[in-house]
Amino acid sequence: MTPNQPHIPLTNGAGVQRTDAAWTPDQGDGSYRNPVIWADYSDPDVIRHGDDFYLIASSFQCTPGLPILHSRDLVNWRIINHAVKNLPHPRYGCAQLGCGVWAPSIRFHEGRFWIVFAMPDEGVYVTTARDPAGAWSEPRLMHAAIGVIDPCPFWDDDGSAYLAHAYAHSRCGIKHCLRIRPMAPDASRLTGEGQVVYQNEQRNPTIEGPKLYKRNGWYYISAPAGGVESGWQTVLRSRDLFGPYEERVVLEQGGTAINGPHQGGLVDDRDGNSWFIHFQDAGAYGRITHLEPVNWQDDWPQIGKPSADGGRWEPVESHRKPASAGGFSPQTPQSSDEFDSDQLGLQWQWNANHRPDWLSLTERPGWARLFCRPHNPAELASAPNLLLQKFPAPEFAVETEVELGPGIESGVAGLAVVGREHAAVYTRREQSQQRVCVRTGGAASLISVGPASPVRFRLTVTKDSLCQFEFSFGERPFQLAGDPFPATPGVWIGARMGLYACGPNPDGASYADFAFFRVAALRAATPASSHSPQPGRVQVGG
Repeated sequence: MTPNQPHIPLTNGAGVQRTDAAWTPDQGDGSYRNPVIWADYSDPDVIRHGDDFYLIASSFQCTPGLPILHSRDLVNWRIINHAVKNLPHPRYGCAQLGCGVWAPSIRFHEGRFWIVFAMPDEGVYVTTARDPAGAWSEPRLMHAAIGVIDPCPFWDDDGSAYLAHAYAHSRCGIKHCLRIRPMAPDASRLTGEGQVVYQNEQRNPTIEGPKLYKRNGWYYISAPAGGVESGWQTVLRSRDLFGPYEERVVLEQGGTAINGPHQGGLVDDRDGNSWFIHFQDAGAYGRITHLEPVNWQDDWPQIGKPSADGGRWEPVESHRKPASAGGFSPQTPQSSDEFDSDQLGLQWQWNANHRPDWLSLTERPGWARLFCRPHNPAELASAPNLLLQKFPAPEFAVETEVELGPGIESGVAGLAVVGREHAAVYTRREQSQQRVCVRTGGAASLISVGPASPVRFRLTVTKDSLCQFEFSFGERPFQLAGDPFPATPGVWIGARMGLYACGPNPDGASYADFAFFRVAALRAATPASSHSPQPGRVQVGG
C-alpha cells in the first residue's frame, strides 16, 4: 500500500462506515450508469410481473443457490431470496467447483413463477413458487442428462409447452447447437426429442444460453455466441417454432470497453419499452450485470446504441432509466452484515451444501459463531464450510473482528479471498499468545504476535482487483499484513471474500466468533502503518 492509496473510512476511530453503496448505478437524475450490478450475477435472466422485476443468475456449487433479486426499475436491485436451499444431489456435500447450477431461466405461467435450471452432470430441474420472496418447491428432476445446459421453458398460445436448451462442450463435446424439445405443460418431464433448430459452426462456433420468446407472431431465440470473454448476442427468428430461423448479431463490443456483452434476458417495462439484461466478464470480479435499451426495427431487436460507423449495435455506458411506478429509494444488493439477526444476510453463500451445525447466530447474540471443521488450510478454496459473498464493486474495503473460542489451540479463523487461488489473513492461539498470519501464493507467513484478544482484519480491494490485508489487536492502529496480491477468479465464478474457521477436531467443538462484516466505499484517508512487525516472514503452518 502506498501512502496515497485510498483507505477505508472509520467510524469513531473503531469501525468501518456501514454502507452497501460501494457502487451506485442510479445517478439520481433519471439516468443510470453501467454496470447496474457490479457483482458476479452471471448468466442473468429477468421477467416483469406487474410493477416488479425479478432477476435470477447462476450459482454453481454455492448454497443457498439460485439468488433472486428484485427491482422496480431494472437499475436498483436487492436480494430477496434463494430458490434452492441445497443442491439436489449428495455429492454437493463437498465443494464441486464449477459444477452445480448453470444459466437458469425464470417465467410466470398460470399464477406461478417457474425456474428451470440445469446441473450439467445431473440434468434439468424445475422449482416453482407463488411468490418469489416466499417458499419455493423442492427442485424436481425433469430430465436426467449429462451435458444439457441453459434450459428455457416456453408455453405457446395454444397451451403446448417446450424447452429450449444448449450443450456443454466440457461434458458432451458439443457447443454449437440449440435444441427445442416438447415438454409436459406442468414441466414435469420432456415428452420427446424435438429437434436441433440451430447449428452453424462456422458463424457461431459456440452458442448457448437460449431464451425463447414470441412477439408479433414471430418466435425468437435470443442466444449468446462466441464465448464468455469476447462473445456477442445473436437473435434468431422464425414464423415456426422449429424453424428455419433467420439470424442477426444484435449486440457486440464494438468501439466500447465492454467486452463480451451477451447472455441474458429481454423484458418490457410498464410503458412497453424493451430492455436487455446481460453480463460482461470482468475477470476476478466475475460476470457483472449491464442493462441495455432495446429498439425494435422491422421486428428485429436492436440492442444498446449504434456504433460510430453505424454498422452494428454496442453497449451503452449510461442511459435514461426505464419506466417504473416509482416510490422507492436507490439501493444495491446487500453486502454488510452486523450479525444482529437470527438469519444470515441474503448475500452469504457457503461453498457446498451447508449444514446447520456449521454456524450459530444465537449462541452469542450479535456475533456469527463459525464452528471449526477439519480442512487443509493450503487448500482452502475447496473447503465446504467457507462463508462467502461476491465482490460488490471495483474498489471497496471490508472490516471484520474475530474472537477465538476456547479449545481452538490448533485451529485458525480469519478473512479470506477465494478464487482458483486463495489468500487469507488469520489468527491462531498458541498458549497465551495470539498469532496473526497471512497466506498468499501458497505460503503462510507469521506477521505478528500479540495478546489473546479479539483481532480485527481488513481487506482493501483497489483497481484491477488488487488486494491488501491489514490487522489490528484490539483498538490499536491497523498494520499491513503481507504484500498486495491480485484476486483470481474461480471456476466459472468470480473471486469471493468471506469468513472461515477450521481445526483438526471433526466434532466441531471449537469455534470462532465474528462480530460483523462491514463493507465500505473507498476514500482518501491516512493509510495503515507500514511498520508492522514482520519477523523475517517466518514460514508457518495453517
